[in-house]
Amino acid sequence: MMGWVEALRDWVLAFGDIGVVLWIVLKILAIAVPVILAVAFYVVWERKLIGWMHVRHGPMYVGFGVLQAFADVFKLLFKEIVQPTQASPVLYRLAPLIVLAPAFAAWAVVPFDQRMVLADLNAGLLYLLAMTSMGVYGVVLGGWATNSKYAFLGAMRAAAQMVSYEIAMGFALVGVLVMAQSLNLTDIVLAQSGRWGVFSWYWWPLLPLFVIYFISGVAETNRSPFDVVEGESEIVAGHMVEYSGSQFALFFLAEYANMILISFLVSLFFLGGWLSPFQGWGIPLLSVDGWWWLLLKVLFFASAIVWLRATFPRFRYDQIMRLGWKVFIPLSIFWIAVAVLLVHFGVVTGGAELRAAQGGVG
Repeated sequence: MMGWVEALRDWVLAFGDIGVVLWIVLKILAIAVPVILAVAFYVVWERKLIGWMHVRHGPMYVGFGVLQAFADVFKLLFKEIVQPTQASPVLYRLAPLIVLAPAFAAWAVVPFDQRMVLADLNAGLLYLLAMTSMGVYGVVLGGWATNSKYAFLGAMRAAAQMVSYEIAMGFALVGVLVMAQSLNLTDIVLAQSGRWGVFSWYWWPLLPLFVIYFISGVAETNRSPFDVVEGESEIVAGHMVEYSGSQFALFFLAEYANMILISFLVSLFFLGGWLSPFQGWGIPLLSVDGWWWLLLKVLFFASAIVWLRATFPRFRYDQIMRLGWKVFIPLSIFWIAVAVLLVHFGVVTGGAELRAAQGGVG
């Protein structure tokens, strides 16, 4: 598969500077287009899955339900964009783009296989933290620029929730950093390789951080049961209440792209990414690593996010903030110390030692 990709790259780069720019654009489209399509089908999967769990029908008419997401997209694109008269025109239009741009820029460092990544940065983890934390600016700006008190209150609640759980997510990733001893996402995955397969991954020594990271990711994307930002009985639809048409679609696209991104990152950081759960077990075919394992893990976590929505009622806002500040952050700090001790005393092999044993650079 990689042979024809390398041949295409060589052919495009033969055009000189124009070819370099064209190759970068092609790589961006190779990630952006599948993400957009994944969001469309994820919406259908969410509605069908909740329908099955609630013993009712999901989408079933437009293309037997498969094309329902595309019908919704066309409806949003052709709807009239109504802008409040007192809104700040420039900031009102800019806010959805500020939310969407970091959600897609973060995918630049996400590896789908050992050689399938747009930018294999040595500081990829820092880049990822920077990109995922920028979306809060668009949320605050969207609520403030509309000059609506309800939208502004929703934006403040969203910003407080996102910032609170980003801290817990950041601490959880510090534990991964201690284990892998690298900021490169590909190295983090490869550090989890071993002859024990699924038991070589970071989910078991970092189990509390694994749970904290996933739940915090659900909370950061304002998904149920943490969707108090869009509490219709309280503050209508939060920071997006004054948006319609294609501008609302950008907020919607960013939210679902972030949900898929969280599913990818949980799989990469704690469940070995594209590594087979049967690695080193000598089972034919099942022991082979590949991108299909990563997609299966992502499908599980993406479905788990929907499962949470179908199962739990909405939390109160004080409960959400208490969980983030008084439970997740102290527990994550404590488990970072545990991770340091596990690596120091050799209970878990650190990433640098593992790479040195395999002949790599420590």
